[in-house]
Amino acid sequence: MSLPDLSGRNICILATHGFEESELLQPRDDLKGAGANVTIVSPESGEIKGWKGDDWGQSVSVDAPLSGARVEQYDALVLPGGQINPDLLRVEDEALALIKAFADAGKPVAAVCHAPWLLIEAGLVEGKTLTCYKSIVTDLKNAGANYVDQEVAVDGNLITSRCPDDLPAFGKAIAEMVSEKASAEMA
Repeated sequence: MSLPDLSGRNICILATHGFEESELLQPRDDLKGAGANVTIVSPESGEIKGWKGDDWGQSVSVDAPLSGARVEQYDALVLPGGQINPDLLRVEDEALALIKAFADAGKPVAAVCHAPWLLIEAGLVEGKTLTCYKSIVTDLKNAGANYVDQEVAVDGNLITSRCPDDLPAFGKAIAEMVSEKASAEMA
């Protein structure tokens, strides 16, 4: 899979303990591979531990504190799923404020698996066409979203995917939107 050149672009991945390992690592690696600078932002410091299968997975280093993260520093926001990670983040006022700031700025906000919970909590889903993991479809519909069962859904600046199997399409959609917005800025 070939992604657009993202050299000079800065991507924020917002996560905490319990992120689905593949849903943080694969987008991070794909976007870095396309030339982007990727920053792991968290309310935690040091390292955060992923979840893989039925147990804890590997840890990743936190690059920057959530308290210092500003939308102006980044070109896009990526929200990995897993059950634990978005559930912990959706009660963090700073996390929700950052997500809303990206949305208000018209910058890409990409959420996979259970991470659309964060979009719901941030008040961003009503009337939007989105997808998510099968166990939170009702949550998305109850919040006013138009649910679609497809590997990636793009509506305005929101990008959503269902599960780890969809990660190639998810990464491609993020890279394409970041590239399009960068081209529009230069025009």
